Amino acid sequence: MSWNKQDMRYFIVLFTVFFISPAALAQSDDYFFWSDKQLDDLQEIVDSLPSQGLGHCNIADFSTPNSSSEPMRRSRDATLAANQLIQAHLLGCSSNSDRLYWHIEDDDKLMEMQPLLMLALITDQVKPFFNALQPYNPNYGQLRDAYAKEEDPGKRRILAENMERWRWMPMYLGRKYLMVNIASFEVSMWEDDQKIETWPVIVGKQQTKSPVFEASVSGVVLNPWWEIPASIVAESVGSMLRNRPAEARRRGYVIQNGRYRQRPGPGNSLGQMKLVMPNPYSVYLHDTPSKSLFANPVRTYSHGCIRVGGAIDFAKFLLNDVATAEEVDDILTSRETTTVSMNESIPIYITYFTAEGADDGSIRYLPDVYRRDSNEIAQSEARTDCPA
Repeated sequence: MSWNKQDMRYFIVLFTVFFISPAALAQSDDYFFWSDKQLDDLQEIVDSLPSQGLGHCNIADFSTPNSSSEPMRRSRDATLAANQLIQAHLLGCSSNSDRLYWHIEDDDKLMEMQPLLMLALITDQVKPFFNALQPYNPNYGQLRDAYAKEEDPGKRRILAENMERWRWMPMYLGRKYLMVNIASFEVSMWEDDQKIETWPVIVGKQQTKSPVFEASVSGVVLNPWWEIPASIVAESVGSMLRNRPAEARRRGYVIQNGRYRQRPGPGNSLGQMKLVMPNPYSVYLHDTPSKSLFANPVRTYSHGCIRVGGAIDFAKFLLNDVATAEEVDDILTSRETTTVSMNESIPIYITYFTAEGADDGSIRYLPDVYRRDSNEIAQSEARTDCPA
């Protein structure tokens, strides 16, 4: 029996439908029978929790022997402990207050794990089952391996906190997906859990943090208009239109039907492209005319949106199945606002990891620009007003 984490959802459906009787499922509401060997395997898994930064998790004790009055006591307690371990591996053991800033929906909590636990017991695969519950992006494995070897308490804490953040991610991220790491100032394309390309980004200032969330990217807008947020109108653009109309015209600012907008063009605050990625935060990945800021190692300059370095190459990469580089250039030259749809939408995850694996197998420790390590977590997010 091989436990492939990516196929777990299929196991849940198929095993439930074809192999588990209604009577067995009724039993799963209470407990399963555990052999002595399986109890020993489960205890080894519990004992290994500190090596994964999970030593603080509350796991039920199942060491009390059976008795004549409770002949299945250990099996009952072991089933409870196993369910707590499942939650620890899939969702972590942090409090809700620790996750206030994390708006990526972890659908692992919706997975029905009891049929899989039963399958693991029937096939005597308890250890492989729990191994399969760990995040399988290679970054997690590198953090876990480093944590086991690291002696510095400060670095161990950072490694543990970032392993926990991986548990807040969905188990299956998609065959192909984009991932922004705010702390590394990068966006990467991943395919089959391998990083295949990376671009630098600029993220939100401390006062206007880029939020942690997920969305779906369906295409690219070339030569976009900028719909100017009310706060930025009040801060600067409104005054310019009233008092310096010639300068406002030069920058492309206009008022149309009561809306403050900026015309397409290289000087547009969105640059020459933005991703089509609807989300409740009105935060997007886009180009920028302020290219010089990408030379700085710490890039927290925006009102919340994420500016991409090499944005036109980024757009061409995403659209390579539907438009040639020449076709993209022609659209940009035309100055016509054009939305080019991708063949299929892909997920994008805006994340926050202050430690991650490097290509050479080492660990990169990244600046905690929003002070979220060590439970220094803001109780509410600052407003985002893109893209200035």
